[in-house]
Amino acid sequence: MSHSEEEKITLEHQAAKLFMRWYERNTGKHIRHIWHNDPIRPDVSCLLEGERLDLEIAHLYGDEAEAMAILGRNLTDKTREVLHKLESEPTDSRLLQSLNRILENKSKKKYRSKRVWLVIRNAHPAWSKEDIKALEHLITIPEPHAFEKVWIVGDMAGETGIVRLYP
Repeated sequence: MSHSEEEKITLEHQAAKLFMRWYERNTGKHIRHIWHNDPIRPDVSCLLEGERLDLEIAHLYGDEAEAMAILGRNLTDKTREVLHKLESEPTDSRLLQSLNRILENKSKKKYRSKRVWLVIRNAHPAWSKEDIKALEHLITIPEPHAFEKVWIVGDMAGETGIVRLYP
């Protein structure tokens, strides 16, 4: 397994754990035991009150240049230039575009699973759970899609909780 694959799995597990902790805190329903799946299935599986639940995990960064900066990669001059240009764009429209792009891409996927929830972790330090909630009425979740529910973890560290985007 490559370093980037290991990192992806680590990020997915962190996101799943943060989500599960908040979900359990908010609902009182037990959600436990995560394990990683092969690509044909959603990223992570767990047990929600004893029933299998699959979680597809995504991270909200903005764009590739921002993702590289957030993940602490070495940045090329070109990437720095892209980041500089992005700083002048309105934050709300970039957040909405990025979130709708993830939802569009994930809605096209098919899973071998009875129950799948999409969990998106906001990894962008300039965007907050409140920013996401303020744009909720503008978020587009394409139909059809495979998700019973769609959630967002409000920040990278999972300190601000979760928001249900669908239904």
